[in-house]
Amino acid sequence: MSLVTSTPSLAATGFERPPASPWWDELRATLKLSAPLVLINLAQHGLVASNAVLLGRLGAEPIAAGALATSLYLLLFIGGIGLTSSVAPLVAESVGRSAGAEKAGEVRRTVRAGLWVGFLVTLALMPVLWFTEELLGLLHQEPAVARDAGSYMRVLQWWMFPALAFMVLKGALAALQRPGPPLGVSLVALPLNLAFGAFFAFGPPDLGIVGVALGTVLTEFLALGALVLVIRFDRGLHRHRMFANLWRLDIERLTRVVRVGLPMGVAGIAEAGLFEAATVAMGTFGTVPLAAHAVTLQIAATCFMVPNGIGQAATVRVGRAYGAADRAALRRAGAVALWLGFGFMVACALVQLLAPRILIGLFLDAEAPGAASVFPVAAGFLIFSALFAISDGVQSVALGALRGLQDTKVPMLIAVFGYWGIGVPLGAALAWGAGMGGRGIWAGFCAGLLVVSVSLVVRWRRLSAAQARGSGAQSGAKRNHA
Repeated sequence: MSLVTSTPSLAATGFERPPASPWWDELRATLKLSAPLVLINLAQHGLVASNAVLLGRLGAEPIAAGALATSLYLLLFIGGIGLTSSVAPLVAESVGRSAGAEKAGEVRRTVRAGLWVGFLVTLALMPVLWFTEELLGLLHQEPAVARDAGSYMRVLQWWMFPALAFMVLKGALAALQRPGPPLGVSLVALPLNLAFGAFFAFGPPDLGIVGVALGTVLTEFLALGALVLVIRFDRGLHRHRMFANLWRLDIERLTRVVRVGLPMGVAGIAEAGLFEAATVAMGTFGTVPLAAHAVTLQIAATCFMVPNGIGQAATVRVGRAYGAADRAALRRAGAVALWLGFGFMVACALVQLLAPRILIGLFLDAEAPGAASVFPVAAGFLIFSALFAISDGVQSVALGALRGLQDTKVPMLIAVFGYWGIGVPLGAALAWGAGMGGRGIWAGFCAGLLVVSVSLVVRWRRLSAAQARGSGAQSGAKRNHA
């Protein structure tokens, strides 16, 4: 007799394996979804970071010009991301609520509306970006730096539509819990961007700063085309027919995407505007503080990609539970994501405090012109970056969880108040009033982000508790009716 047949089962002996904890199940599900989203974010941010690396090889002035242009671009681009980010929670709710052909139709309508929003946003913003040099001149930036920034932007602005369209498709696939295709494309795009940028900047074309931007634009168009082909020919995704009747303008769904996404866009602009204002202000202190600020921002932004991905996973997990009216799962999804984001950013803060020169060296060649004077300034900025890293991660995850509930208006107000009511005035007072210079601006970051993160967590706890109470009342009513 075999061992298998002779060994009594657990049930036969009177013992049963305890059921898995729903908290552990949620942790596994969140990690499974957030891991590829984090990698996608890192790869996409890698396009900007690799550009900073290439610009750093050109010297302090090119990296300063690139920082000004990129900050202005991202300020407007993040507003577009906010508008199109409503695709993920809307698709997630549809998946939790619908099934079969109805679900496919809802997904298709939302994706189509998101692509339309991205196209319209691009049409509105490109004329503004064209006059970057003139705008920076009005902001009293150094003429040579403003000129290079303007040349860089006139190429970089063509990045906007393919990047927004990629974000729309990534959000829809995340809500469908299929992050694999955008992950694969993003991982290929990162080295491609570095290769194209290096070729156009340093190779036979020898285009310098303009070549770096050209490499990014070409890479993004290729990435979007590759993702469209994958969706078109993947059997599991093709049934949604995401690109059917793409030219049909669905006003009703377009309005819903904008209604949910507009506050998200305003909140994104409020946060990005804080960093843009800081970058412009840093430019008034000279090229060295501006270059140090650019390097520090790249380090902070790279760390931020992880809680940002966890927040995107929270949007999907909370949104699906919200659509299915599973309030207990909703609260678990938010709580697990918040603790994950908090823990990771504590680790990031420690690395920034303990190894500043190693991190700075990743983005700035020590042998490049003017680099020796940038290193100590950037190391001082990293102390403040480490302090606000934790708040930055927590606010991103809390914001993602609230988006899963399609709660976007109050978080928008919280962001505007925290960043512009506290962060900017305090940073200006410390920079000029207290004579702290660039360090004062970073101290303002810390204060604004702390207020926003605490306020968003408090709102999440209140809304999720209200959802749980509502679920309990509904369950009681059903039992009484039965």
